[in-house]
Amino acid sequence: MARVTVEDCILEVPNRFELVMVAAQRARKIGTGAALTVDRDNDKNPVVALREIAEKTVSTDELKEDLTASYQKIHMNDDDEPNLAELMDAEEQALTDRAHLGLEGGAAASDDDDEDEDDLETLAGIAEDEE
Repeated sequence: MARVTVEDCILEVPNRFELVMVAAQRARKIGTGAALTVDRDNDKNPVVALREIAEKTVSTDELKEDLTASYQKIHMNDDDEPNLAELMDAEEQALTDRAHLGLEGGAAASDDDDEDEDDLETLAGIAEDEE
């Protein structure tokens, strides 16, 4: 294949945007030292990546998974499932602590409402002064 075109690759990855993302992921892997599956022929990494995709010498599913994993902030394994009992106990303890401190209930809510009403009255006064 002398030249690689989008039409050569679109049969393997039908979505053009996805093709660009997958090819870029493969080009990054080649740049970090991954083994090539086609001859380089003096081509740069993105062209080699597209040629590999067009010739189906790399797994696009694996590239998609690698791409997704590279954008994830939290990487959870199957063994890393959160312990729901511990999370529920911690949430219950936090609610209990808030109740003992008086952070929940009618008094706190009414104080917030009074502050909101004061803010509205102040804004209304400013608007009247500007007119």
